[in-house]
Amino acid sequence: MNRPRYLLALDQGTSSSRSIVFDTQGQVVALAQRELRQIFPRPGWVEHDPLEIWAGQLATAQEALGKAHIGAADVAAIGITNQRETTLLWKRSTGEPLCNAIVWQDRRTEPACADLRQRGFEAMVRDKTGLIIDAYFSGTKLKWILDNIPGAHDAARRGELAFGTIDTWLAWQLTGGAVHATDVSNASRTMLFNIHRNQWDDELLELLDIPREVLPGVHASSHVYGHTRAELFGAPIAIGGIAGDQQSALFGQACFTSGLAKNTYGTGCFMLMHSGEHCLTSSNGLIATSAAQVTSKPEFALEGSVFVGGAVVQWLRDGLHAIQGSAAVQDLAQSVPDSGGVMFVPAFTGLGAPYWKPDARGAILGLSRGTSVAHIARAALESIAFQSAVLLQAMSRDLGENGGVTVLRVDGGACVNNMLMQFQADLLDIPVVRPRVIETTALGVAYLAGLSCGVYAGIDELAAHWQAERTFLPGMTREQAGELMQRWEHAVAQTVL
Repeated sequence: MNRPRYLLALDQGTSSSRSIVFDTQGQVVALAQRELRQIFPRPGWVEHDPLEIWAGQLATAQEALGKAHIGAADVAAIGITNQRETTLLWKRSTGEPLCNAIVWQDRRTEPACADLRQRGFEAMVRDKTGLIIDAYFSGTKLKWILDNIPGAHDAARRGELAFGTIDTWLAWQLTGGAVHATDVSNASRTMLFNIHRNQWDDELLELLDIPREVLPGVHASSHVYGHTRAELFGAPIAIGGIAGDQQSALFGQACFTSGLAKNTYGTGCFMLMHSGEHCLTSSNGLIATSAAQVTSKPEFALEGSVFVGGAVVQWLRDGLHAIQGSAAVQDLAQSVPDSGGVMFVPAFTGLGAPYWKPDARGAILGLSRGTSVAHIARAALESIAFQSAVLLQAMSRDLGENGGVTVLRVDGGACVNNMLMQFQADLLDIPVVRPRVIETTALGVAYLAGLSCGVYAGIDELAAHWQAERTFLPGMTREQAGELMQRWEHAVAQTVL
């Protein structure tokens, strides 16, 4: 009997649901994608329709298999990777969501976070979770749902409700409710999980008044969680891996050991450096988080999160109507030699690491009569690189005498923009390396699924798959880069009213 030759990755992101079929060498065989509707009920609120997420994700999975001309018998395992922190609560009996999913960008729980900080819980939360207290994370979102949906608290305590991030929601749907589980990387983003013990923390649950009955089980990222319902793909397929999108990308970039770093240019930008078995405490506005784990042994990463990265291009398209499609931004930006002195700080939902300024708002500075939409487009792209450069500078300060990051591996949709990647290398003064397979978020969870199902012998085999497609070398003097970074910091200072 022939062994299955493919892996299917479900990549449920903030702006779209995608499914990718990989062969066992990590090459893309087929891809299907559907854009996901963004819901903004009030200023600062961001929601998704859970049923739309499920329907879109299932449709893309079936479409990708069809494009690859394969069936369930050809697939060794499914991996699920997802937008992290986005929070759902649903009825166990019917699978019906109690409300829309509260997206990671949503800021409605900032007053609750401010109260927790004022009451002096920041050190306790950081010590247990590696996180700061912020509306970004899932815990206060779950508390908001329980507090604002009539009867939800009582139903939760009776065990009638199930909480999950998007991975848990998809695993539940794929298995017909047989699996209510998540992995350590997603659990570590809830502000309810002790990353040193790899378990839910009673003190944190009590602090936010979260009933333990709603929580999913937690497993290693590479683990056979269960099997899909036969009717979805024609036969059951093992769900062999789950990881939050950024930890999955770190794994897909073969950053398996301490000191290796990647930056993902998606809706937001997320820079992670693997720190091995050591949980580093940042003094510069970064957070510690669980890395994707192949075994039950805790592994960690240092992370910086930019809330608005590639989403700034989406805003140029949908908000400003400056471009017809996202692909047009590079040509528009390159039609001018520089930004003409324009600085664009896209703090649409506050500023993430290392600033953590929830009250910041977007600003475009340095406008003159000579400013054109092309200058604004270029400044928008450059804002992605500026924000990422600040993250790496913070990371280098945290590492101190241990040495900084010497090369940055990049992935995500915006990394195909050569102008952006060159500007990134110029600001960082280190090589920026783009791999041949840039779908590293999906690839990482495909690898995790393959490991749990015996497709791969170990991570050494996976490391051998990674290949560079292009390296961008710094071409700017340190004086020029330093002056630009100073101008960026001056612009950031203008965003808090």
